[in-house]
Amino acid sequence: MSAALFESGIASLPRIGRGKVRDIYAVGNDKMLIVVSDRLSAFDVVLPDPIPDKGAVLTQMSNFWFEKLAHVVPNHLTGIDPDSVVRDEAEKAQVGGRSVVVKKLKALPIEAVVRGYLIGSGWKDYQKSGKVCGIELPKGLAQAQKLPKPIFTPATKAAQGHDENISFDEVVKLIGRPLAEQVRDVSIRLYTEAADYAAGRGIIIADTKFEFGTDAQGKLVLIDEALTADSSRFWPADSYQVGISPPSFDKQYVRDYLETLDWNKTPPAPKLPPQVIAKTSEKYREALERLTGRKLA
Repeated sequence: MSAALFESGIASLPRIGRGKVRDIYAVGNDKMLIVVSDRLSAFDVVLPDPIPDKGAVLTQMSNFWFEKLAHVVPNHLTGIDPDSVVRDEAEKAQVGGRSVVVKKLKALPIEAVVRGYLIGSGWKDYQKSGKVCGIELPKGLAQAQKLPKPIFTPATKAAQGHDENISFDEVVKLIGRPLAEQVRDVSIRLYTEAADYAAGRGIIIADTKFEFGTDAQGKLVLIDEALTADSSRFWPADSYQVGISPPSFDKQYVRDYLETLDWNKTPPAPKLPPQVIAKTSEKYREALERLTGRKLA
């Protein structure tokens, strides 16, 4: 297990953004360096304790999926070695294994969520209304049950605080119908192909979220991360049961721990015990190995 990186400091490049997990630097006028830290957010709040190896796992898992699904939609990778855009050994140590150089694109103001199973906020919505994000579902479904077909349930992108589920009609208002329909159809295809592949590796992808941008010609491009343990729910198929929230390879382990605390899910977040940090790191690495067949590089 490597030393954890809570925040990068690349002095040779201008920092243009800092998300819940990613630090973003400008590389010239048309490219960016994304450094994936070991920060972890739960309930849209960044926790004070980093998870060792998490950033490297997320980067290597995303790169695996970007390559595997490139026939569905182009992605933002440039193929440029991150080492080549930073200055010295100290900066190279921060970017090694956890960074990518990407095209600078116009990000769409939505998160493209696809659900294949009834869990999380979708399960809560269904219990109240029989719907998920306004989509009517069959009666009598149970927690964690597979849906008749994957559904597209978009959300707004919040820089701070909680993302909010929105309807497809609201997406149309934000980005126009042709692009909204393309995002929906591409998202469902990405999820379906990934879920079919993962099933052969003994993992259920219950749901996931994608982010997209457009290039200067208006072409849709997959950005940010893809099908990682941060953006998806991964369940081991051999212990999956309908009716309960299954054990998982993602940060649901941390969410479940936090649910046992008297915490109102607003900053500041509580510290994590060492055993929770270690177990979470282990789960991220195991997800990478099981899905890709590769150990963490």
